[in-house]
Amino acid sequence: MSSDENNTSPGGPSHKHSASSALHMGLRKKATSSNPLVLHGQHFGRTVFALCNYPALLTAGILQLEELQDSPIEDYPAEVFMNLIDSYLGLLDRLTAGEEEDVIHIGELLGKGASGARGDDTKTLKSAVLEWLVPRGQVIILPLSRNIKSDRGFNREVTGALLCPAGIDWSNTETKQSLKSSETAVRGDQWPIFLYAGCTYDPEDPWKGLLWNEMLICGFKHIFTSPSSMDKEPKAMRSSNAYLHGMKSVTQGSLAYIATQIRFALSSSSVFSHTNTIMDSENFYHSILDLLEDPDENEKVVDLMTWWTRCIFPNSSSSQCSISKNSALSKIREKCAALREQAADA
Repeated sequence: MSSDENNTSPGGPSHKHSASSALHMGLRKKATSSNPLVLHGQHFGRTVFALCNYPALLTAGILQLEELQDSPIEDYPAEVFMNLIDSYLGLLDRLTAGEEEDVIHIGELLGKGASGARGDDTKTLKSAVLEWLVPRGQVIILPLSRNIKSDRGFNREVTGALLCPAGIDWSNTETKQSLKSSETAVRGDQWPIFLYAGCTYDPEDPWKGLLWNEMLICGFKHIFTSPSSMDKEPKAMRSSNAYLHGMKSVTQGSLAYIATQIRFALSSSSVFSHTNTIMDSENFYHSILDLLEDPDENEKVVDLMTWWTRCIFPNSSSSQCSISKNSALSKIREKCAALREQAADA
């Protein structure tokens, strides 16, 4: 995915850079991938909020904290700004101590990391996703190009069947042609069938199997725990994105991010853009994220995220596993619970 959300910086007059600024750097060097803020932007974009104009977010967030404006942060949930400053030690102090141009520069570094990560992931998934279209060992009758996407999307049976919105019959010839010709427009909130386990959608229970598809697991491991982690004997785990950033659980943002990346990889679109009304990727991403962050869906989301964390990070999710019945530990817990009840009744 290319990034166009960091191209526009917040307006307003620039201020003279103060020598006492905590962000004073003299002549700024070109940002590199090893810059801590660039690295943090990579991970934050993948795991918390992918589509963001960071300079605008930081500027609006600081103004809100200083009570210079009472309105909510435009275009972004307030939690995104708070999550960002909480996730990077000392970031808030640097933002409040710096001038406006410093805030914008920090935002540009974070945005550089986020957009760079998206671009890298899009590039590698473009070819990797072809390996997951059919069960291992099987071959696609008409091979797809690894570098050209024009023969994907609704133009081909194998990708069209996966991208077909849940509830729409892909086997219907008229429907298939309508999707291929774009006569039937697919909005971002019309989720593709590949999001569901076994590509099976139950209109009476739309939560059933949602975001449990094997292709999503492959995509998640490819990006976060290294491509080789999909094998029985994983390699290179210590250089994976998850390891480098201390990631030990699957987040709502990372799941929405993977779903968006896989959807784009299967499509015939060659460039990700916010203005692409055919793919409507931004709406798709937000619709998934909104569901996962909806308090009314908390019970189902907790079950889903627990399952994902156990699947991707089995060694770090043992504390979330249920205790075996009749084990010594279960007996100890039962006895402690009984003692607490006795003390409460006394």
